[in-house]
Parts: sequence; C-alpha cells; structure tokens
Amino acid sequence: MNRLIKLTFLFSTLFLVYSCTDLEEILEDELTDEFSDGGVAVIDGATDGGVLPPGSLLAAYNALRNGTAGHGSYYSIQTVSSDEQTIGAKGGDWFDGGIWVRMHQHTINSSSGPVNDTWNNAYNGIGEANLALSGALSANETAQAKTVRAFHYLRLLDLFGRVKLITAPGGDAPQSNRITVFNFVESELLGALGILAVTGAMDLSGSALGTGSEPYIANQFAALGLLAKLYLNAEVYTGTARYQEADWAATYIIDNGPYQLCGVGCSVPNLAQRPAVASDPSTLEGYAAVFAPNNQFNPEMIWSIRYDEVSATGMNFVQMNLHYSSQLTYGLDAQPWNGYQVLEEFYNSYDGSDARKTANFLAGPQSDFSGAALLDFAADDPDLVLDYTPAINELVPNSIRQSGTRAKKFSFQLFGRPDMNNDYPIVRLGDVYLIRAEARAREAGDWSLAAPDVDVIRDRAGLAPMAITPDSFLAERGREMFQEATRRTDLIRFGKWGDSWWEKTNSDAFRTVFPIPQNQIDAAGGSLTQNSGY
Repeated sequence: MNRLIKLTFLFSTLFLVYSCTDLEEILEDELTDEFSDGGVAVIDGATDGGVLPPGSLLAAYNALRNGTAGHGSYYSIQTVSSDEQTIGAKGGDWFDGGIWVRMHQHTINSSSGPVNDTWNNAYNGIGEANLALSGALSANETAQAKTVRAFHYLRLLDLFGRVKLITAPGGDAPQSNRITVFNFVESELLGALGILAVTGAMDLSGSALGTGSEPYIANQFAALGLLAKLYLNAEVYTGTARYQEADWAATYIIDNGPYQLCGVGCSVPNLAQRPAVASDPSTLEGYAAVFAPNNQFNPEMIWSIRYDEVSATGMNFVQMNLHYSSQLTYGLDAQPWNGYQVLEEFYNSYDGSDARKTANFLAGPQSDFSGAALLDFAADDPDLVLDYTPAINELVPNSIRQSGTRAKKFSFQLFGRPDMNNDYPIVRLGDVYLIRAEARAREAGDWSLAAPDVDVIRDRAGLAPMAITPDSFLAERGREMFQEATRRTDLIRFGKWGDSWWEKTNSDAFRTVFPIPQNQIDAAGGSLTQNSGY
C-alpha cells in the first residue's frame, strides 16, 4: 500500500487511528526496530503494511493474490454462484458467452473458463510452495510454506473434492478422493503446528510457526484458523462431523491471539472523502475500517493477502462493481466495468440500522466528485441520474445498467487506480467468532449456544441480540462475511445450495462441487476423471 502517503499521514495511521491498547503497545515497542527510511518499515523486505515473508517464500505468498480478489477466477465462481451477487447481461455487455448466467443458475459445465482458471491458479500457488520446499528452508519457513500449500489444497477440496496431491516440483500424482485430500490438509496443518490433534488443552510450544502478528506471514493462529474452517465443513467433505475440533481451534485463537475486533475507536482516515461533500465521513470506524484501503495494521487481521495498486496488483473490485459513470465520483484513473450486482433479497436482509449495510453497499442516487447528481448519458431507463436500485429487472438479456446495489465493503479511494490497496483477509477474528458459535451449536444440537459470540458480532454492528436458529444464523453470517468468498461454502453446509433464489431454480445435488475442468482432464492423459453428474 504505497500510494503517495505523506509521512505525517502514515504516522497518524500508525499511532492514532487503531486505538486498541494492545496494538498501540506493540507498535510503540517495535518503533525503533521497524521504522526507518522516511517512515516505511524495511526489515526483511517490508512495506508500510508490515514485514513481508522472507525472499525464499515470497513467490509462494504472492501467488495467493491470483484470483482471490479479482474477476474471472476463485472470487468470481464462489460469489456469482451464490445468492450474494450476480453479473447481469447488460445488452451485449457482460454476456460473455453466457458463462455468468450459467454460473448464477447452476448450469455451469466443465468447459467454463473461470473454473479452469481457478484450478490453474491454485496449482500455480501449490507449485510455488513446492518449489520453495525443495530448497534449503529453516523449520519456520518450511512450516509457513506447508501452511500456504495447505490453504490452496483447502480451496481445491472445497471446490472440486477429487484432486491430485502434488508435493514436489514438476511432479504428478494420482487423483485422490475427497477424504484423502481432507486428511492431507489436516496433516499438513497439524504438522506445522507441531501437534497430533487439535484438543482443548493443546500445547503449541513445539510448533515451528511463530506467534507474531505480522499479517502477511502465516503463524500459529493462521494455521489454526484454516483448521477451524476445515473442521467446520468436515461433515460436507468427509461425512463425519468435527465440530468440537473447530470449536477448540477457534477458542485457542480467541483466548491466546493478540487480535481484537475492530470496534468503537478503531478507525482509519476515509481515503474516499470528497473535499466538497459534507456527507462523506472523515473516518471509517469499526467494521468499515477492517476492509479499507489503509487496513494494513487492522488488529482484526490474523492472516491477510497483501494487495497494492503498483507492486502487488490483482484486487479489482472498484472496476468489477462500479458503473462506468462512477469514475467521476472518485476521480478514478480508469472507467469501471459495471459488472457485479448485489441481489435484492440479500441486500434487504440487512436491518436499516446495521452499520454493515452502510459499509458494504452503494445504494440510491449517486453524486460526482463535487457532490452534484451523477448522470449516465447512455442510460437505458428514463432517468439520467445514476441510481443504484436494489431491484434488478432481469438477469438476461437486458439487465438495466444501474440496477442492483453495488458492493463497497472493500472501500474505494479518491484517484484510485484499477488495482486497489485493500488487504484481503484469509483469516480474521470476526469470522473466528462465528466459526466457534456455529461449531458449539452444532456439536451440542442447541443453537442458543451460538448467541454469546453472535452477540459480540452484532454489537459491533450496532444491533441488539437476536434469537438464534439455523436460518437466522446463516443470514447473520452472510451479513458479516459478505464479499469474503464464503457464501457458497456456507450455503452448502446449511443445505441451502439447492434452494431457489432470484433467477435461479433448484440445482442438482451433484453441483455442490464444480466440474473438473475439461482442459485438465484432456491434459492429464487419463489420470483425471470427471466429478459425478457432469
């Protein structure tokens, strides 16, 4: 995150805005060691966002960016296939051969380019981790590389189920079943943690992973976060529930980690504040601060992917989500693409007083940089004023160009480039609370046990406690985790993946996994077979 930040501004970011006591103490203690060269931390390849991984692992970590927060790969297939967002065909714009219509309607096939790109991105990341592991690494570096590789395999496990477990550069392997892939991911993460199993009294003192809170480096809490996600979905992946282990892993993070929910008093300057628009807040506080362009020191981040508009590109939400005319709102370097639209029912699931509703969405009439009404001179409805309406008229063939509210959880900044500066969470504390809540409820068969952790999340959003049922919990989790590429996985776990929603009817049961890309099957010489049903 390097965009022309003056030294005085950086100091205010470091010492004033994230005003949680523990973080302040950490920063003050490390000031002498980490702050030099005009205010940018430079130890071991560092940026203003913190210490980067060692050079031996940098390529493996960098590969995490591919498809995570951009169009056309992992983020897209996780999101457009869910009930969060869609990409309406706006005349000839965004039809793209019908691939996004099929993705939304759960009729995708094995020739889908985005599905193939997702597969390739995961195996490219695995390849970088394997290459690093083939060299001379310290015990800590080895544990980090295996954690990064396990994360890629966790994605493949969730998306495709039956994949190849390749563990050496240039190697090949037979296709494994889903249980074998699950066991591999679990074993790699347990090995990195130096334990045989996750328990309520586990001792991580033998782990080669560290406990420092640098967000770009996988530590013990990051590995436990991945295990918590793995165990939460174990029944889907293997047929055997592992909710107790999910609870234990999440509890260890909450009780022992240096992380805090970003709430009242945890704020950053609003980099999208227009000088002449009084309604633009000067700061982003709480939930909104977690995902801002200047979120690199947020105390809620356990493990995050570094994005930067110049040197760590690949986050394109500003392009993917905004209408063409919204370039004039923020003085953007390039015109947005006007693609992704939030489904009306999902948007309306938020209470009007929910702070996350304001943070997550752009809705209603839009204005330009000076605050004047923003016009769309090529409007396909009678009103020239750009108005993001919750209702979307149709998916295809002529989805109105300004229909659908737009995602802005990963908020924008003035004069931004097509690539954004917001870091993207792999594991964050808010998710960990919800994992523990659900795991406890499912293990005991009593959803009231989820209430304490859900209340913590709702309180941060300015909401009162609510009665917990499976449906209300899923809705609450959706509101918190919007745009973090978890919704498809959550819907499957709750048995809602086959339900009908806007412009999508019930889907076949086999579609809880994606098809193995036909390109991969053709190239595998018979060593890959298709998932059942495709």
